[in-house]
Amino acid sequence: MNKEDFKERTKDFTQGCVNLALTLPNTILERQLQGQLTRSCSSVAANYRAASIAHSKVSFTSKLSSVIEEVDESLFWLAFIIKENLLNSEILNALIKEAGALTAIFISSRKIIQENMKAEINDEL
Repeated sequence: MNKEDFKERTKDFTQGCVNLALTLPNTILERQLQGQLTRSCSSVAANYRAASIAHSKVSFTSKLSSVIEEVDESLFWLAFIIKENLLNSEILNALIKEAGALTAIFISSRKIIQENMKAEINDEL
């Protein structure tokens, strides 16, 4: 996948989470969860877009770390919704699976970039 594909994929993840959040009942707990999930999932797409236009590998790695944190937080809120039996749907399970996949992809990408940066530094020495 290229960066445009990942922009679309993270945007789709955000839209799925927001749509799911909007199906939660209108109670104090669910309104809090709506806000938390919406903030974290929207940060996934926004931070990935920022990473994709980074001016350096260091900046890209930093933004990618933010993406990883936000997708992991989104995963937490999705799992919390299940644990509290607030929703039980195929969409929820699909979003959890996607959050796990995105986390793995971005962690692997960050690791590769960091290894490449270390190799470049060693080559210069």
